[in-house]
Amino acid sequence: MQKSAREKEWAEMMRAAVAGNTQAYRNVLAAMTPHLRVMARRRCDQFGIPASEAEDAVQEVLLTIHLKRGSWDVDRPIGPWLSTIVRNKLIDFLRKRGKHVVIPIHYVAATLGMGDGSEISDRLDVEKILHGLKHPQRTIVRSISIEGASVRETAAQLNMSEVAVRVSLHRALKALSAVYRSDHENE
Repeated sequence: MQKSAREKEWAEMMRAAVAGNTQAYRNVLAAMTPHLRVMARRRCDQFGIPASEAEDAVQEVLLTIHLKRGSWDVDRPIGPWLSTIVRNKLIDFLRKRGKHVVIPIHYVAATLGMGDGSEISDRLDVEKILHGLKHPQRTIVRSISIEGASVRETAAQLNMSEVAVRVSLHRALKALSAVYRSDHENE
């Protein structure tokens, strides 16, 4: 069955399900599940998640479909709605597990350009701005905002509580924002 014909069939079953037909609801979930597994495995591969985690993600997707089925616009295609749910659930899945998203370079290689040297001056500007912060704030901003470390990792590195790191980060970013605004008001 072609993709569009399959999705039309699913959409018809989902419309009936939203209208209260429980058999149509069972049928649409049974029909979608193999496709959702394929989508989840493909996304797991893209995000660097072990394929063994895909089934947990599929269960989360099915639960979301169940809970959000009333939010699907019956006049719109069902495929993009499902794809969005799969993507969002895998991102949530990564957040819950504390894993970092790893995107292989070949997925973004075409968007990478040859630099014009501005990266070096940008890095120097960042270092200059960070130098205006006090020690723990500077280290926290560099660790979390620039190097991509988590709050937990930064707290462990600095022997601080996670709450203290979050508060310090918030205050540092607020101070940097004030410096940025004052610099741009003077231009």
